[in-house]
Amino acid sequence: MAMSTETAMAIKSYQNQAEALVKNYLLADPLIPYTSVLGGIFACKVAYDLTQLISTFYIKTYNGLTKIQRIEWNNRGMSTIHAVFITAMSLYFVFWSDLFSDHQHTGIVTLRSSQFSIVGLGVSVGYFFADLGMIFLYYPTLGGKEYVIHHSLSTIAVAYSMLSGEMQLYTYMCLISEVTTPEINMRWYLDTAGHKRSAAYLINGLAIFLAWLMARILLFLYMFHHIYLHYDQVIQMSLFGCFLVFLVPAVLFIMNLMWFGKIIKGLKKTLAKRQIEG
Repeated sequence: MAMSTETAMAIKSYQNQAEALVKNYLLADPLIPYTSVLGGIFACKVAYDLTQLISTFYIKTYNGLTKIQRIEWNNRGMSTIHAVFITAMSLYFVFWSDLFSDHQHTGIVTLRSSQFSIVGLGVSVGYFFADLGMIFLYYPTLGGKEYVIHHSLSTIAVAYSMLSGEMQLYTYMCLISEVTTPEINMRWYLDTAGHKRSAAYLINGLAIFLAWLMARILLFLYMFHHIYLHYDQVIQMSLFGCFLVFLVPAVLFIMNLMWFGKIIKGLKKTLAKRQIEG
């Protein structure tokens, strides 16, 4: 009985020490951004390996792919998981949380942040680091210059917002655009698996069109309108923060419009083929 009590006390002691370590070091205010980034990179590695493992055993097409196709397949699985995570986080902070609400009277909206919002951005920075590393390692197979520009701008803006606590509302607004990533990846999966003429491919194409229109066109216009209405608060950020708020969304919006044009052309082409075959 005495031995059992000592064992229980020892376990409790180790548990308290572990909780103290997490609270005082891993989740300490100065280290939250860095531990979040490392956590994001680790999560990407896990997602990549899980995609590879599941695909090997459950998807027949996967084993017949070339080495570089399997790498891209796994990478897209990683990006899909990140997209689901950061889209959910972004929707929460932009539309449901009180953190950035105009009814919140705890300071300038462009300077508001929380530990939770910092963690979300940190995980996303970790993803962008991991994905950029993959793009450079296999360039240009996983993406050309436009992907390097897009990811580089995103990494700089998200990292700055995470570290400075500035413009987090607009950062999360931009990150909602990740909602289009699963559909884009599904399009590649269906094409690679030889299902380009399937109904699923057409339905996915329509989903891409709608998601892109909502998240990368209309939402960006809403963000520009929000910046205009809160201009007096925007200019109270640092000079670099203001520079990022005005530059990065504008550049991304132009790229979104260019890609949207390609999406419309591709959708028209697919629908035209369907009519001919019908």
